[in-house]
Amino acid sequence: MMHTVKATTMAVLCCAVVGTGLVACEDSPSPAEKAVDKSIDDAIDDALDDALGNTFTGTKKIKVGDRSVNVSCSGKAAEKDQPLVLLLAGVGDGLGKIAGLQKTLSEQARVCSYDRLGEGASDKPEGLQHQADSAKILTAVLDDVAGDRPAVLAGHSLGGQIAARYAPEHQDRVNGLVLMDATIPALNAGVSKAIPKSATGQGAQLLAGTIAANSGENQEKFVIEDAKVSSAGDIPVEIIKHESQYAEVPEYGPALEEMWSKGQEQWLALSSNSKLSTAAKSGHYIYVDRPDLAIKAVRKVTAQATDDLR
Repeated sequence: MMHTVKATTMAVLCCAVVGTGLVACEDSPSPAEKAVDKSIDDAIDDALDDALGNTFTGTKKIKVGDRSVNVSCSGKAAEKDQPLVLLLAGVGDGLGKIAGLQKTLSEQARVCSYDRLGEGASDKPEGLQHQADSAKILTAVLDDVAGDRPAVLAGHSLGGQIAARYAPEHQDRVNGLVLMDATIPALNAGVSKAIPKSATGQGAQLLAGTIAANSGENQEKFVIEDAKVSSAGDIPVEIIKHESQYAEVPEYGPALEEMWSKGQEQWLALSSNSKLSTAAKSGHYIYVDRPDLAIKAVRKVTAQATDDLR
């Protein structure tokens, strides 16, 4: 596509110049003409990047303010009416953890992922991060890899919550969501209710660890705050929750499972076109335990989002 546009542009310019009687089209352009050609090529490349996003394959670093963010892309460059798929891993997971899912999905779509600050090959955050800080990074990544095209965000755990919080505020950028056991909207309140302060042993450790991690004691220094779910309109949203996760704390396991299930149901308010399902025989890492379901959900939402763009 890029070469066709360039060739067409040069042909039009050449004919226009010949029509003035100033110069003829020659096989060996002068240095000045070569400079003009390069300028035109660069302008066309920039315009295509703005419209369709950067078409690189592999990994590269992009600058967001004074921080460096590691980005990975694969699959053929998508057309204007095809959304880009952007994967968001959970806290503590970099590109390597989600690489297998990206590789499979990129057989049929343009797929990218990135290390959030504090993860993988990206820079460490300067201080505590909040949703607004993460949204700034996400917007910069989309600007680079998607250009003016919308995207389908597919996130796991914290990556799912970040995507779910981002979509309602950026309905011009996000045309679909896949949430794979996304961190629930009110985890702090939920875990504090499921596990009382009087708990001991593993229950007490889980409660203390969760509250500490949510306060920013994690690799990303990300503060996970409770908040209501906002609507992103009628975009397709697939929500997948685990079947069993809390067997290691049998005393509080049932209450924790109920908390998590109710939290997943709350994500249904994201769209009038939301669906919730349970990944049988899966723990928290749905795309590892049941990659078939994760792949099916992403492809389904991408197809629906593509139809909506046409």
